[in-house]
Amino acid sequence: MRIEASAPTRIDLAGGTLDIWPLYLFHDGAQTLNAAISLRARCEITPRSDGRIVIDSEDARSRVEVDHWSALREHHDLRLLGRLLHFFQVGGVELRTRSESPVGAGIAGSSALNIAVCGALNAWTGGSLDTEALFHVAMNVEAQAIDVPTGVQDYRPAYYGGISAVELGVKGVRRVALPVPAKALQQRLALAYTNASRNSGINNWDVMKRHIDGDRLVQASFDRIRDIAVAMREALAGQDWPEVGRQIALEWENRKRLAAGVTTSEIDAMLAAAARAGAMAGKVCGAGGGGCLFCFGDPESIPGIRRALADAGARVLDFTIEERGLIVEKTE
Repeated sequence: MRIEASAPTRIDLAGGTLDIWPLYLFHDGAQTLNAAISLRARCEITPRSDGRIVIDSEDARSRVEVDHWSALREHHDLRLLGRLLHFFQVGGVELRTRSESPVGAGIAGSSALNIAVCGALNAWTGGSLDTEALFHVAMNVEAQAIDVPTGVQDYRPAYYGGISAVELGVKGVRRVALPVPAKALQQRLALAYTNASRNSGINNWDVMKRHIDGDRLVQASFDRIRDIAVAMREALAGQDWPEVGRQIALEWENRKRLAAGVTTSEIDAMLAAAARAGAMAGKVCGAGGGGCLFCFGDPESIPGIRRALADAGARVLDFTIEERGLIVEKTE
């Protein structure tokens, strides 16, 4: 048997970081908005006749080989993949992974890979996990691997695809597909890699701690980010594109107040170049400090915005909004 699986990454439009428990419990009506994109994370599982377990990560350029799954919990470089194999207690396999997004891009590449590997391992072991259980395993194992709390939003676009809201509250987490034409949104976006990797866990953990410690500036910024997500969702549903752009700009201004490292001089220069080329707004994907950014503008302005970002030193990425989520294919 051989199993191949893949899951899409995402652009986070609004409401990010609020999806980390328990932050959303302090902001009634919290939600995140995102769009799955065609830069996918991929994995393949094949059997081994010698009973050993091999993990081969193309992106990390790392290979781990052990005799038994119990040896995969610690003491190697591929902690997330090792802990997933440890959880599913799989033996006699080779797991190969690769991602189409840059490393540390801020577009949830690790979460997309997590969902792809969870989907593949769940299929390999008989498919006992339902969707919600799979989300819990992915989130909890990733927190173990990176040693800080993780959010809940990134697993949903990876699993479902499309354009969606992730509603967050006391009753739990609910993903809602948004009635937004994918092409209409896609043709107004330019995505680029800043050529600087980032670590979302560091920024998010600092912000979360300051919130819980009572930092009123951080708390007020999250109130505004919550309200911006509500307003942007309404604008997206009505295809009020100037208002969508205005809300993206507001989201970025408030996100920069959360921590000093959210933006850098290089990011500021890239966004300024895009603005001169006609961008209505732009923001960094994920926690900031590097990774990818996206800019929003009228469709006729996007080619010029892409050129401006490239001239400013960014690596412009081609993508489409991805309607398909997790794909698992089994070959006997």
